[in-house]
Amino acid sequence: LIRRRGKLEEASWDETLGFVAEKLTEIREEYGRESIAGLSSAKCSNEENYLFQKFMRAVLGTNNVDHCARLCHASTVAGLARAFGSGAMTNSMGEIKNADCILITGSNTSETHPIMALKIKEALRKNGARLIVADPRKIEMTKFSHLWLRQKPGTDVALFNGMMNVIISEGLYDKEFILKRTEGFKKLEGMLHQYTPDYVEGITGVPASDIISAARMYAKANRASIIFAMGITQHTTGTDNVLSLANLAMLTGNVGKESSGVNPLRGQNNVQGACDMGALPNVYPGYQSVSEERIREKFEQMWGVDLPQKEGLTVVEMIHAANERKVRAMYIMGENPFLSDPNSNLTRKALKKLDFLVVQDIFPTETSEYADVVLPAASFAEKEGTFTNTERRVQRVRRALRVPGQAKADWEIISDLAVKLGYPMKYSSPARIMDEIASLTPIYGGITYERLDKRGLQWPCLSRNHPGTKFLHQGRFTRGLGKFHPTLYRKAVELPDEEYPFILSTGRVLFHWHTGTMTRRVKGLEEIYPQGLLEIHPLDAQKLSLKDADSARVISRRGKVVIRVKVTDISPPGVVFMSFHFKEAAANLLTIDALDPVAKIPELKVCAVRIEKCT
Repeated sequence: LIRRRGKLEEASWDETLGFVAEKLTEIREEYGRESIAGLSSAKCSNEENYLFQKFMRAVLGTNNVDHCARLCHASTVAGLARAFGSGAMTNSMGEIKNADCILITGSNTSETHPIMALKIKEALRKNGARLIVADPRKIEMTKFSHLWLRQKPGTDVALFNGMMNVIISEGLYDKEFILKRTEGFKKLEGMLHQYTPDYVEGITGVPASDIISAARMYAKANRASIIFAMGITQHTTGTDNVLSLANLAMLTGNVGKESSGVNPLRGQNNVQGACDMGALPNVYPGYQSVSEERIREKFEQMWGVDLPQKEGLTVVEMIHAANERKVRAMYIMGENPFLSDPNSNLTRKALKKLDFLVVQDIFPTETSEYADVVLPAASFAEKEGTFTNTERRVQRVRRALRVPGQAKADWEIISDLAVKLGYPMKYSSPARIMDEIASLTPIYGGITYERLDKRGLQWPCLSRNHPGTKFLHQGRFTRGLGKFHPTLYRKAVELPDEEYPFILSTGRVLFHWHTGTMTRRVKGLEEIYPQGLLEIHPLDAQKLSLKDADSARVISRRGKVVIRVKVTDISPPGVVFMSFHFKEAAANLLTIDALDPVAKIPELKVCAVRIEKCT
């Protein structure tokens, strides 16, 4: 589809791709390579993410490529890579059932990762594991927990520092592991002195006695596993939160052995793979730095072009740059930033300011309404490829349905567009793309379709004879020694005041996924969960004269929405919760686009709002 006279009109593939190539060339020649940016997709295959980042770098000449992992687990990659040398889940899902203690924090596991929740429940039921849940909301997993730590939103670092203070003061830490396998312990120990349980209670609201009990329960377990998700990562302190969890695991020797570790739960089918494939502005596939000359020369030789040295823009930085007219064109594959990005009003303004926008997706989205060109893509069920799941397992995806209409697989579209721009990028199949990935990416070096047809493989898989890796850091961390990082508690950027007295936190619900592009087209799911809801505590509802099913206006410094009220004690007093699936009550009209200084992830879990009853 090409927009003509304000309306999207059908056109042939040849005409459309020729038009896209012409416009991108014009903008690149007039404004430079850095005036173009691209968003890849965690919903697309490894092969497609690889080709997308290759297209941006080798064809257009920019590192301005990112994807939605920036909005969910960028701080995981940054934090775990600093502490361990690898930014991925350390252990496998099947190991959870044998853990002696499980700490869930920042994860509404039963709603957002229900299969993992079943494995945790199995560990409790069959293995007698102890469960600690640290979450401001009374999520379902608190019903199964032996201890629930209800910290105030944004105080995670203080909470984990408090637990570590107890572990050290009571001599519960693993001295031998720390001596032989880590560095930086003395600095951590010195920093933790101030984080006594009483001091931490004043910050987090968690009783000192519960902090002590949690520390003992976790430290005394032979095999303790930490499980977390976006309640940890989506903060301006997201990297610090992850580093604190890494500190806690290393302090007790719970890394590099079965049924332990630090285990981020990825939010989309291929968010791990999209990161692995280098759909990030600072790394090539396999987390190889774009700024390292030796690495860059390897890719230049393979791809046959000079590559940019400067790190590119992240998702939110792209939107800011578009708003400032520094980015003039965007190519968006399988992403819907209008609903998924923070501060949606700014995102909408930025999209309108672009000179040229290409959207490639399986359905029309709120973002495609701003597009100059829409390219129809095949869904996961209509193409071949691979996905990499949350436990680093690379798995085959096989076509089950015919491609509808004139749609094409994303890898075919990218390849054809590259040819239109004068760069040969023709592959006979996704298997040949994987062969190229393996030749450039050491952690995928032994992965082939022939092997994957038999079973999935967990990276690192270094050669054709390598069996894959069940859990990471056995005997040695990827970086050599694990590194402790002293992390001081820092407040969230925007906290309640007289004008905006509530904390808003956002997240997902069981029945919908991401921006609803797919799930809101399913009639049954729409009947079960048809609209967005504002969770508000009964005490707060009473003060505002609100009751169930009333309409309320939620207002932040960036926008306002009208939404139906759900009175519940799931959220504590002073905190309200909204999901971000629904465009009719778009939570990200309210959220703040303040970023973690390291991972550049936005603070989607804490911002200040006020609430008014609609009359």
